[in-house]
Amino acid sequence: MTGETFAGRYRLLEPLGRGAMSAVWLAHDEELERRVAVKMLAPSADRARFEREARAVAALSHPNICALYDYGEADGRPYMVLEHLPNGSLEDRLAAGRPLPDDETRRIAAEIATGLAHAHERGLVHRDLKPANVLFDGEGRAKIADFGIARMGNAGTLTEAGTVLGTASYISPEQAAGLPAGPASDVYSLGVIVFRMLTGVLPFVSANAMELVRMHRDDPPRAVADARPDVPEDLERIVTAALAKDPAERPRDGAAFLHELRHSDEAATLLAAPAAAAATEATRVLRPPAAERSRQRAVVPIAAAVAVLLVAGGALAFVLTHDSGGGGGTSPPTDVTLPQVSTAPPTTSRATTVATTTAPAPTTAPTTAPTTSAVTTARTTTASATTTPATTAPATTTPATTTAPATTTTDVTTTTAQTTTGQGTTTTAAP
Repeated sequence: MTGETFAGRYRLLEPLGRGAMSAVWLAHDEELERRVAVKMLAPSADRARFEREARAVAALSHPNICALYDYGEADGRPYMVLEHLPNGSLEDRLAAGRPLPDDETRRIAAEIATGLAHAHERGLVHRDLKPANVLFDGEGRAKIADFGIARMGNAGTLTEAGTVLGTASYISPEQAAGLPAGPASDVYSLGVIVFRMLTGVLPFVSANAMELVRMHRDDPPRAVADARPDVPEDLERIVTAALAKDPAERPRDGAAFLHELRHSDEAATLLAAPAAAAATEATRVLRPPAAERSRQRAVVPIAAAVAVLLVAGGALAFVLTHDSGGGGGTSPPTDVTLPQVSTAPPTTSRATTVATTTAPAPTTAPTTAPTTSAVTTARTTTASATTTPATTAPATTTPATTTAPATTTTDVTTTTAQTTTGQGTTTTAAP
């Protein structure tokens, strides 16, 4: 049939798979100019079941489920046209018997679970989930295919050619016991798939399909850590829960499985959080946040202004204190010469002993001496008629000049210190 046009529209390119129920062809859609997968019902197959499958897929529209484009009948054969998925199946990736990288396993498991969640929300159960029915599109995204093939009705088709081994390797205990399959049955099959992605092997191995069915029904599965000692702890826990014999002990559906998977990702992220938080806290102590630094920059000029006011106030207080009383103790001005007066009788003056006074240079507050000089000169009274000899001021008055500024400087330093301390090819596997 290669090269023939089917249903007046689809040019058949090559066969992709064939089973007792159907044949699948890669075809070219002549109207929309795209590649598609055409599945044609086998002459002796169950037409009603084929139609149920088409309706089930048509009810689903999700990025992780293979899309149905068309359904009809041509040449007396029902057919459905499906999305072409060119990057092969998960079975192709696992055929070598080696585990997949953990990150890839997490991603694929999450995408399968997301597709299952969408189907389960709409009351549909796949019942034949296995790596051959997980296909990848052109972007490498996993999509579930073959909904309902040989599993839309009652279980009991284990003897169908081409489906015994695949189904037997992933069948849930309740299906193996002849009980109805539900969403938790798909979760069990997904658990087997993830087990194989993590370890490269299956939890149950037998050359006999019926023995495999019995093992899934009766025997405890092999521990994931036995098959791979370094398996991630969270994934081991999820797989163990999914492989519980009792459906009530598993995640109840695809959404619950997805929740467990995402929660484990968050928990793994949080394990690294303490170290990151410690590093961040250390950075915060050494370099305060921008808002705090901004407040500190605003406080420093204010503290400086307060310091200047304290210095000026201290100097003024010092001058007023020493000039307001009588007697000695007044700080002498620097390089001040009093005029000589030849007339008028002698009068009392505090400057009698101060003619030409030279004081030592101040050490910390140079502005104090000039201020004192101005005030003292203004208050000097007339000297006696007799020329007064030059006298050197007592050295004991110099320390008083620097006392107030020194105290103020210390306070400013303390204030500043307190301020700055902050913190494939669509392989629709036919049975």
